[in-house]
Amino acid sequence: MLALAACRREAATGTASPQPDMQAQAAVLVARINRDYPALQADTSAAQWLSSTDINPDSERLAAAANARWLATLDDWRRQARRFDGKPLQAPTALALQRLRTLDATPAPQDARQRTELAALSARLQGLYGTGRACHADDTGQPDPRQCRDLRQLAQVLAGERDYAAQLQAWQDWHDLFAPMKRDYARMVELANVGARDNGFHDLGARWRSAQDPASSAEMQRLWEQVKPLYAQLHCYARTRLRKEYGDRGALPGGLLPAHLLGDMWAQDWSNAWDLLAPAGHDNALDVTTNLQRQYQADLEQQTRDVDDDDIDGQFAAERAAKLDIARQMTRRAEDFYVSLGLPQLPDGYWQRSRFLRPLERDVQCHASAWDMDFAGDVRTKMCIEPNEAALDTVYHELGHVYYYLSYVKQPALFQSGASDALHEAVGDTIVLALTPDYLRKAGLLDPPADPPTPKQQQAELIDAQLRMALMKVAPLPFDLLLDRWRWGVFDGSIPPSDYNAAWWKLRADYQGIAPALPRGGEFFDAGAKYHVAANMEYARYFLAGILQFQLYKALCDASGYRGELAACSFYGNADAGKKLRALLEAGGSAPWPQILQQATGSERIDASALLEYFAPLHAWLETQNQGQSCGWTSDAIQASAPPAKAASANAEAHAPGTASATAQ
Repeated sequence: MLALAACRREAATGTASPQPDMQAQAAVLVARINRDYPALQADTSAAQWLSSTDINPDSERLAAAANARWLATLDDWRRQARRFDGKPLQAPTALALQRLRTLDATPAPQDARQRTELAALSARLQGLYGTGRACHADDTGQPDPRQCRDLRQLAQVLAGERDYAAQLQAWQDWHDLFAPMKRDYARMVELANVGARDNGFHDLGARWRSAQDPASSAEMQRLWEQVKPLYAQLHCYARTRLRKEYGDRGALPGGLLPAHLLGDMWAQDWSNAWDLLAPAGHDNALDVTTNLQRQYQADLEQQTRDVDDDDIDGQFAAERAAKLDIARQMTRRAEDFYVSLGLPQLPDGYWQRSRFLRPLERDVQCHASAWDMDFAGDVRTKMCIEPNEAALDTVYHELGHVYYYLSYVKQPALFQSGASDALHEAVGDTIVLALTPDYLRKAGLLDPPADPPTPKQQQAELIDAQLRMALMKVAPLPFDLLLDRWRWGVFDGSIPPSDYNAAWWKLRADYQGIAPALPRGGEFFDAGAKYHVAANMEYARYFLAGILQFQLYKALCDASGYRGELAACSFYGNADAGKKLRALLEAGGSAPWPQILQQATGSERIDASALLEYFAPLHAWLETQNQGQSCGWTSDAIQASAPPAKAASANAEAHAPGTASATAQ
């Protein structure tokens, strides 16, 4: 402002005014954005939080309006920043303007009407996903509200039941919901591509890849080739166990695994199928879920001690109180790990404003997420927590985001981000890797052994622990990669809407060795069964984080002074590991991510060698288990283009746009 005032005074006296220094102008713009960004962030986050925790037409409208304002402001900032393209700038200013280009996952078109339409579509797609119910028809052919199930209920069937037909029906019910969403999604892609081109990218996929690495496609393929042999052994082992349980139905032609039999709606995380995949003769000593449920039951008994058996309302209130108690206890345990590394306790506002349970009186988006509301310490998580191991791991993961938010809060607003999206995702997962059996016993989440274990028992426990971790960490890697490979094709036009489903299942067969047990024709939109598609959230970060977390984990173990088998390392309470982690978190996005990665791990390049070292004992064990088996798969036999089954078609038609049941989570 002083420079501008000086120019005006010179003009008034008739003195020739020199061109203002471009570096100074760019620095002024960055300073103004850093000043104004937090207030805009707070307004937008508040509307989005409301629309996620109380889904209704009003909250959806508020979220769309707030998002439109955010997109318009961001478009204005970027328009002003374009005049500095190609100009020599100081490194912090150039990095800040680079962060500005990649602030949003869906860049907005410059045209105001298109921008408003995109904001409304985004809110609608997420609202449709969040209120989803699969409803079967009654005798009149109309959806019967008494027979409706949401994602949580359908997922419980896949996770806990082993009846083939029941699992298949639950899987089909969920996926059939998404056919009506394809048209809105295709329009969203058109508008998002306009926004990407208006911001200097060929398409939205190019924009996403630029946020990770200009060569990220090739880099991710390199990383996948590193880990594919381990995944192939896990796939072969799982196929053998599924055949043992389900007979010929446990595998599909070409050696593909049926998508509905691995305990997860997307056949992504296989840990819910532990009862089928556990090593023969294992003693269940690592069953965290049983211990959590035991703690919940003890709390419930305490809550109901003074409630009459015939007091239904009192019993229900006691049950809700016990569920909230165990959810908070799980979160406190996760907080304790981070505090042990020298990070602060979570602020009071976190406990007051976070959502730990599914509410009774309104629809919510239960997909677990962490929120930085205002760049000033208002941090929250949103999750419908159940007392089981998968939820516990998710709590530790989400607090990784929260502590990242709290750690870089002193950075300028444009640097209040992870060094990369992948690093942001990797922090919490790194902590999950440190939840070794020894740590879990000390935390009261596993029972101590009755007697000192023999070497044979120690080896069995190691394989148990590694297999459990592989089902959570290795099994998802191909899905994490292919989801965006599919969207890159959608965004660049090589996969048109008519081919959405065929291309989706071809990639899932190629990378995962997974296929649907029923034909899924082009009228379906099965990719939309994943939240991140409806929300248009970039997903390759999870693949990169799946590799990075082991690299960071090894670096923290080394910093802690640990010397031993990598998989047995826990750095809980170690000050040196905490110091290294805090330096990473506090830096935020203030330097290019290879530089921050170098400081944290000693390497500027993401590499899977630490992951392979971690799982080396399991890899050798799997190869022994798979001896004599014909491993591998072929995607030639996938059934992606056959006409749908009659029941599937009827269910899809029952959930047309505009009806109460035309939604999915």
